[in-house]
Formats: sequence, structure tokens, C-alpha cells
Amino acid sequence: MENRAVHLALLGTLITFNFTVDDIEQLHYERFHHPHPRVQPKMAALYLKSQGDSHQEIGRLVRVSKPTLVRYFRDYEVGGIDKLKEITFYRPQSELKQHQESLETYFRAHPPQTLAQAAAKIEELTGIVRSREQVRQFLKSIGMQCRRVGVLPAKADPEAQAEFLKAELEPHLEEAKAGQRAVFFVDAAHFVLGAYLGFLWCFERLFVKTGAGRQRFNVLGAINAVTHELITVTNETYINAESVCALLNKIAALGLSIPITLILDNARYQKCALVMDLAESLNIELLYLPPYSPNLN
Repeated sequence: MENRAVHLALLGTLITFNFTVDDIEQLHYERFHHPHPRVQPKMAALYLKSQGDSHQEIGRLVRVSKPTLVRYFRDYEVGGIDKLKEITFYRPQSELKQHQESLETYFRAHPPQTLAQAAAKIEELTGIVRSREQVRQFLKSIGMQCRRVGVLPAKADPEAQAEFLKAELEPHLEEAKAGQRAVFFVDAAHFVLGAYLGFLWCFERLFVKTGAGRQRFNVLGAINAVTHELITVTNETYINAESVCALLNKIAALGLSIPITLILDNARYQKCALVMDLAESLNIELLYLPPYSPNLN
């Protein structure tokens, strides 16, 4: 390809470039179409220089200073167009970064209740004082969030749960991920038709009309463990064995060509003969969680 030699004398330094036709075409294209806005001016500057424009004119058109222009040219001299595409930002590192591993280990074992508590413990462990907002940013950077604490039934059997996970649930989920089985987690939710009161700035306490809280909208749902497809049966009365049978029929109607497993809790209406006989006739496996194990669903 034809070369175009351009000599640059900037800040007392002579830089000579040999632009090929391909280089010029690529610079021309990238100055408009490169996805990053910090790269486009670099491409524009080099393209204009390939056309013989002075660096004063280039600086005016691209709106960059002379030292910045020299940096563009030096980058091109060192690594060509690929070097111009590199994005470098100044990213200051927090002093807490060097303590991240030890702090993460501590907070995994002793989660703080408040940011003030976390800041005090960080100061105690590292000697570094940080504001609550800085502590918030650091905790988020290591994957922590302010989450509501959950509860587990006191009667749960950890050994039975571990055995169920290893022998039943995890093998089924591996088959589901491999496309060899469809696994659905089944549970019911009961929504109260009524107002949940909040807080207002007002001169006197306000009252809103609402239902008595006895009427509910019930949802029995089955969510696919892999695709997250949701199959539901709803009513405003009760979730019972007939509701489970309706859900079984809906899942069977999907026409899946692989084995189907439903993960259920130990609600009495889910383990009755009506449900189990229908599941068997539809060739759907019912896999029941150990007692007191909502955390596994």
C-alpha cells in the first residue's frame, strides 16, 4: 500500500509517521464510529495529521491541548491504532483495599447492624477512619448489602436438609441445567385485599377506607428452576388439593418431552391421595422437602 510520510515537530521533538492508505481509512472511520467517546478525538487528531494539518489547527478542531495532542501522537508512535483504542482512567485505590480480605472474613462472621458499627470496627481493625458514606461504598464494593434478616424454623433438621440437598435436590437441578429434566418449585402465596398503611406528614392522623383483611387473593405457583417460567392457579377462596391438581394439569399441558419434577413442601393438601394419584397418571414426580425447610424452596 502507498505510504504517506508526515513529519511532526512538537515541543522540540521530531516525530515521523508513515500512514498507509489502510491506516488513513481506518482512522477516518473510527473517528466517527468508535463506540467510546474518548477514543474518537484520538482518531480524529491522527486522521487530520495524516492529511497534513498543523498541530495548532488539529488542537483547535479536536479541542485538545498541545500536551494532550503530543500524548496521542506518542501513543500512535508506540502502538499504532490499537494503542489509540486503549482507555486509561485514573482510579485511586482506597486504603481499605489492602485490608479487604481480612475485613471480608470478619464481616462474614460478624455482620454489622449499622454503618456506624461497621465504621467503628474498621477503625479498630485497621486504624483507618472513614465516614459512614465511605464505609457504605466499601461494603457494597465487596458485595455486601443491607438486607432484611430471615428466619428459619427452630425445628429444622440441618442434617436432613444437607442429605436432601446432596441426594435429591442437587442431582435433579443438574439434570435440569443439562436439559434432561424440568424442575418446578411449587408454593402458595396469599395476598390480603386491604390497605397497608404508611406514614404521612400531616396535621392530624388520617384514616383511609379498606377491607377487613379477611378477603384474600390466593396464588399457587410453580416456577421453572432454569427458565423461570411461572405457571399459576389463582382463586379468592382457598388453596387445596383441587388447586394442586389444576396446577398439575397446567404443567402437563405444556407438552414437555422430558421428565418433570415438582418440589413441594409438606402441606397436607399437597400429599393427599388425590394429588399423588393424578401426578402418577401424568408421569410427574412429586419431591417433598424435609419438614420445616422453607429455605430450600
